[in-house]
Amino acid sequence: MVVNRVVVGAHYGLGNFIAQRVTALIMAVYSVIMLVVVMGGRPLSYAVWRDLFTQGWMRVATLLFAISLAWHAWIGIKEILIDYARPDSLRFALHVVFALVIAAYLGWTIQILWR
Repeated sequence: MVVNRVVVGAHYGLGNFIAQRVTALIMAVYSVIMLVVVMGGRPLSYAVWRDLFTQGWMRVATLLFAISLAWHAWIGIKEILIDYARPDSLRFALHVVFALVIAAYLGWTIQILWR
């Protein structure tokens, strides 16, 4: 039995649309938290930053921000490449390069937060 699947139509991009909005919201909340910390009145020094990031909640919040940023960027890059990168082999190569770069940045963030 052959099933014909319609590849155009409503709801095919809904997941990416929702993911971009959720990740943007997470990044906005984190940005407000960081703004409050920076504007908190204490002069910023290495010791202040070190003390802030020794707290578990700040590490988790920063990791959540980094994951959201990576996911948000991946969706955006993927959509741009799908629309503009031709031929398919170039698109695939660029997908691989960008995926590796984003993964490397995320890994570097984790290393910085938990070393």
